[in-house]
Amino acid sequence: MTISRPLVTIFEMYGSGASEVGPAVADALGVPWVPPFYSSEDLEAAEGRGPEEESLLSRVLAALGRTAATADVGVYSGQLDQLDAEDSIRELRAQVAEGGVVLGRNGTVILADEPRALHVKLDGPVEQRIARGARAAGIDSARARARQQREDSARAAMSQRLFNWDPRSNDQFDLVINTGRVPLDRAVQMILDAYRLKVGSDQ
Repeated sequence: MTISRPLVTIFEMYGSGASEVGPAVADALGVPWVPPFYSSEDLEAAEGRGPEEESLLSRVLAALGRTAATADVGVYSGQLDQLDAEDSIRELRAQVAEGGVVLGRNGTVILADEPRALHVKLDGPVEQRIARGARAAGIDSARARARQQREDSARAAMSQRLFNWDPRSNDQFDLVINTGRVPLDRAVQMILDAYRLKVGSDQ
């Protein structure tokens, strides 16, 4: 069933301002805000769990209740990965049945067939992203740098593993915004304008 309410997916490279931009877009469109499944704190905590030789990706999935246990990257790397992917699809589609603004959750590929969806990526220069991430979380720059390196890698790896999609490539996005050069309030307006242009909405 096609979703009739406004729908925006956002993929964020760490520290690009999605936690501010996304809720503002959702509020303007009158739809729910759907935050990422894995927070920065979740990924940070998962890194310290499990044997040293085990990949961060495997530790994240295990620590957060996902079934997969291997670390190879590819299309559905085994039956358990396929179940994870199917669960992700079912859960996300249920959450956005009445529209929404989704951060992460592989929404870009899961909802690629939705004609009323706009797919957005937020990115920017690494040093600016680290500085913004540190300010937003109230942490020092060294910890923010570690988060940036961890998250940019782990989130891409999860997408590759479950959906054979690398979000670091821009091929699947309708709009890519460099929030190192575009203020966040302007980024919100750009997303709203792009949404209305894509779907011909009066909202």
